[in-house]
Amino acid sequence: MKISEQNIKNYTVVAIEGRLDTNHCDTFEKQMMEIITRSNHLILDCKNLEYISSSGLRVFLVLQKKLMALSGQMKLCQLQPAIKEVFEISGFTMIFSIFPDLEKALES
Repeated sequence: MKISEQNIKNYTVVAIEGRLDTNHCDTFEKQMMEIITRSNHLILDCKNLEYISSSGLRVFLVLQKKLMALSGQMKLCQLQPAIKEVFEISGFTMIFSIFPDLEKALES
C-alpha cells in the first residue's frame, strides 16, 4: 500500500494505491492521523485502491469521526466498482460523501 498527498485548493488530497487490508491498516491509520494534524479537510482519492477489508473500512470510520470532532471534512472520490459495491453493501454510502472524480469533490 502506498499513499501520496498534495494540497489542492483548501483540501489535502490523499491518493491511496494498493490494498487496504489487515496488513496495512495500522500504518495507513498512523499516516492519516499525521496528515490530520496538518489539515482537517481531506479528499481520499481511491482511483488506485484495489481492495478494502473490514479493517480498512474501520479506519475510514475512525478518520471520519476524528475529522467531525475537529469540524473537518472528508470526501472520497473515484471508487473502483468493487470498492463502491463494498461501500453500498455496508451502508457506508450514507456516511461518506462520495464523488465520481476529483474535480467534483473539489467543487462541492
